[in-house]
Amino acid sequence: MEIQEQERGKEQPQQVRDPILGTLNRSGAVAVEQSERLSELEEGGYGERQGKSIKLKDFEALYLLYAGKMSLADAKGKNVTFEELAKANQSKVKDSWTKFIIYRDLRSRGYVVKDGFGFGTDLRVYERGDFPAKAAKFVVFALDEGTEKSLGDLRDSVKQIVRMGKEAIVAVIERRGEVIYYRVTKATFRK
Repeated sequence: MEIQEQERGKEQPQQVRDPILGTLNRSGAVAVEQSERLSELEEGGYGERQGKSIKLKDFEALYLLYAGKMSLADAKGKNVTFEELAKANQSKVKDSWTKFIIYRDLRSRGYVVKDGFGFGTDLRVYERGDFPAKAAKFVVFALDEGTEKSLGDLRDSVKQIVRMGKEAIVAVIERRGEVIYYRVTKATFRK
């Protein structure tokens, strides 16, 4: 009883975990094989299970590096920095930086974010506390300010998203790097 009362009066140090160890393979994919950390990643909504490892999307790996939650090494064991991974991702996929900026912003707001559905969308976003129990509530299209997007393509995608019971969001990155979100709804104009 005395020990418990003494301990209660002391400020407990916050538990700091070592960074997750990721590996960048020759094809540029990032995987985590630490068996004791896989459930932590899955519960947090990161990556997809592949056997005894979790494969991370490029933007997920960048975010975990950026946030200091992961350290990354290449197949030879050499440390890979955030900048090196960002450059490699950009050479593979043109808009990878745009996707990362929006992913980082949404994660910093407490949302779980997964890759899009594949019909012009970029990210699926789960309401706070809903992952993995419920389906994603939002589908986000990522754009840089000044980027042209076909209105017909956007309209068709929004129709599909609404049919699925999701809300369509356009996320625009301003020139200063700030992300602004616009909710998109279906509208019909008649003469």
